[in-house]
Amino acid sequence: MYSTYHFKSAADINMDVMEAIKAAFKGKPIVITVEEETDETSFLMAHPENRDMLLRSIGQDKNGEAITVTIPEA
Repeated sequence: MYSTYHFKSAADINMDVMEAIKAAFKGKPIVITVEEETDETSFLMAHPENRDMLLRSIGQDKNGEAITVTIPEA
């Protein structure tokens, strides 16, 4: 089983969270990994090629030049 918990701040982690994890996984061995959440937009904007593509796409959308894509069902 795999669960992801997102918090606005580490200060939001409390005993209720810990009890919920313990209840969900009962006596099973678990691994807890903690990492700082990355803002995807900031990450993409940090790379010049991605930034240029995103800004072009935003401009196209604002100008009504958005492209509609239909993905066929499998």
